[in-house]
Amino acid sequence: MDQTVTPSMGMGQKWLKRAASLISYVFHPIFIPTYIFLFLMWQFPYEFAGITEWQLKMRFFGVFWLTAFFPAFAVFLLWRLGFSNSIFLRTQKERIVPYVISMFFYWWMYYLSRNFQDQPIVLKFFFMGIFLSTVFGLILNNYFKISLHGMAVGGGAAAIVLFSMHYGTPMGGLISLTILLAGLVCTARFLVSDHTNKEIYTGLLVGVGCQIFAYWFVF
Repeated sequence: MDQTVTPSMGMGQKWLKRAASLISYVFHPIFIPTYIFLFLMWQFPYEFAGITEWQLKMRFFGVFWLTAFFPAFAVFLLWRLGFSNSIFLRTQKERIVPYVISMFFYWWMYYLSRNFQDQPIVLKFFFMGIFLSTVFGLILNNYFKISLHGMAVGGGAAAIVLFSMHYGTPMGGLISLTILLAGLVCTARFLVSDHTNKEIYTGLLVGVGCQIFAYWFVF
């Protein structure tokens, strides 16, 4: 039976790719640390009992500033200065400097989290985990273009599971939702990027593995 492409099918594929692009932007790797911090503020507010509401807002702003704004601004500068062809970092070479920059800020967040006594202790292993993921990402980037989205959502999903284990809090629904979102993000990357199965699945494994190792190391 012959299959013909109709205008409605073409329109459907167009909207599907638009939805995939939106998901990729909303769950961009630079936003995952901020989302995780917001999750802890909502799920475990008693862990922030030692600081005022204003201090908590500044702490949240600091996480966003160091893990999202500065890395994004660095990529923008690299693009404007001609060191990369676009802000989308489509090649392995273009990703080297952003990896190093992100690595520095993630290490700095881990270092700060070791000294804060008025925020969730789980942030110590989370920031260590995302720092380690950038280290492995940079190494593997020499061989193939590992998925940054895969690493980010894999690490985020693993962190939620480990939070539940550490606090002894049943979060089956939230864990299921997190895993579903991770699957949606990876599916979106299959649709709107040139990543291979190997690059996305490896990204997931690196993100999950680094969080598990960091949890074991810290606790």
